[in-house]
Amino acid sequence: MADTARDSFPDEAETAFTLDEYIEGMEAVELEADLVLGGDDGKDCTYAGGYLKRQAVFSCLTCVPDGVAGVCTACSLACHDGHEVVELWTKRKFRCDCGNSKFGGHLCKLCPEKDSENSANAYNHNFKGSYCTCGRPYPDPEAKEQVEMIQCSICEDWFHGDHIGLNSIEEIPGDEEGEPLYEEFICHKCSPVCHFLKLYPDTIWASGKQNLVLQTDASDPNAMEKPSVPEEANLGSSSGSNCKLGMDVNTMPAVTDKSEPFFMSKGWRETLCRCETCINFYAQRGIAYLIDKEDSIEEYERIAKQKREKKLEQQQGAATNFLNSLDHVQKMEMLSGINDMKNEFQSFLESRDTSKPITSEDIRSVFENLDKKKKQRLS
Repeated sequence: MADTARDSFPDEAETAFTLDEYIEGMEAVELEADLVLGGDDGKDCTYAGGYLKRQAVFSCLTCVPDGVAGVCTACSLACHDGHEVVELWTKRKFRCDCGNSKFGGHLCKLCPEKDSENSANAYNHNFKGSYCTCGRPYPDPEAKEQVEMIQCSICEDWFHGDHIGLNSIEEIPGDEEGEPLYEEFICHKCSPVCHFLKLYPDTIWASGKQNLVLQTDASDPNAMEKPSVPEEANLGSSSGSNCKLGMDVNTMPAVTDKSEPFFMSKGWRETLCRCETCINFYAQRGIAYLIDKEDSIEEYERIAKQKREKKLEQQQGAATNFLNSLDHVQKMEMLSGINDMKNEFQSFLESRDTSKPITSEDIRSVFENLDKKKKQRLS
């Protein structure tokens, strides 16, 4: 959900960078934003699209203090600019509430004709700006350091690593640098609903640390062994009445052991059986979305990347057309201006006092210097 806060400001040697590095950094920020927003350009309200399988959602506590409403990206910008808005990242099967009966007569500026309520929307305490079992806000004003949170793929709440039922956060699958080695996370509160996953091979679990869930603790009298899959199970395919598991998933013993979080490996959803019995089982438990490819964050981000690439191609094409419309003198003048700007910004960054914030006067000085260079070049 967020990066770990830095303990101190970087030293002067770290602040010097080139314009290319600055542009590269900006492109990385834009890519991250596109992935979160799903490539949404924020121009149109998504209400007309109905309950979207996944979209970025925001909660406006200025308009709905109780946190029982959510708005799309476009409405967060057009209708709630300057309000106390909570960014919720993405939610599944959600329809924009902006301007409906929960907003006290304030109509949506982009799509004023809406039903009074979206009955199929689901809201949790995230919409009030609270997260995890501890119910703390993010960022947490009382925390000495803002730590990273992880989102459950079932309830979609966000959790601190030390509040998910583990003995230590070291048990979370990660590499030596702390980067996650799992694709999706199922919290300890939701794992009983997904207990059937223990019928599947170990390959669906992320790294060896998942043994917490899969192995029996001999010292725990309440622990339950991983159910065995019949020999006739065919984990390679499923259709109609042909179940991958070779058994009726409804006959699986009830959960009696301690609830533990699940950390799932890449592509684990593709392993899930899609026979008629299992599909009905998912539906009864309210988790049928697990076999919908478009529900996953991976697919959501893949589509976002495609939209971004298309947008960049269009921008590049527009830039090329513009350049082709210029004569030689105009092209040389533009290139000189770009070079002056690069040099001026680099000079500013290398000479500024890093202990002081950048002010509007600093920016004004940069552009005044650029204007002087232009006049000198044209004189």
